[in-house]
Formats: sequence, C-alpha cells, structure tokens
Amino acid sequence: MPENEPWEYSLYIPNDPRAVTVSRRTLRLILTMHGLIRLVDVAELLATELVSNAVRHTKGPAALRVSWSAGVLRLGAWDADPEPPEPPRAWDQVAESEEGRGLALVRAGADLWGWHPLARGGNRGKYVWCELTSAG
Repeated sequence: MPENEPWEYSLYIPNDPRAVTVSRRTLRLILTMHGLIRLVDVAELLATELVSNAVRHTKGPAALRVSWSAGVLRLGAWDADPEPPEPPRAWDQVAESEEGRGLALVRAGADLWGWHPLARGGNRGKYVWCELTSAG
C-alpha cells in the first residue's frame, strides 16, 4: 500500500496491564508494514503513554486507534471514563517524578495532541489523541 493512501486500525483491549505491551507491539508491526519505520520509536512511546493511562486510570475496556492520512500519523486511546484527563504539567515539573509524566511526555513528543468526550448508544467515554507528521 503506498504511503500516501489513508488507512486506520483499531485494537480493542481489556483493562489489563499486558494490553500496553500488546498495543505497542501491534503498533510497531502496523507502522513497519506501512513503511513508516522512521516513526516507530516516538509513536511507540506516545501510544504506550496513551494506552497506559486508559488502562491505569479506568475500570473498563479501552482501544488504541492508529490512522494515517496526508502525511500525519494519529494515535489515540479510547476509554470508558468520561472525565477529562489531568492537564499535562510542564516537563521540568515531572522529569524526576515517577507519576504524572504521561501526558507531559505526549505533549513534548507529539506535534499536536488533544482529547474529546465521546457518547454513543448511551455509553460515555473519552478519546485522547496525538499526531506525528512524517517530515523529520
């Protein structure tokens, strides 16, 4: 598949810490198969933080969504908790900390990031996402 054609994958995961490793390895395979190996290391780090937050801070299932369009890789994690994520703190405030680095790392490593609430069929949740451009 040519690099310029859009595509999207979704991986639904249980609330299980092992889901983070499964998500990371699946993402590596997807990006490698699509010829985007140059984005793998940063994408794995960012997806790990997004999925880890979804699994660690909620009680329900989650999902990783990976999409490519117009030279932009979008990574996102859905979870069943409608509460907004904690705003990321400045990197110098969390660099030495064991907790609270996830979204600060996402903000530092991504070209763009955000979140929005979701509601479908009476179910509520949120989607936290980030983008990486292929240039670089």
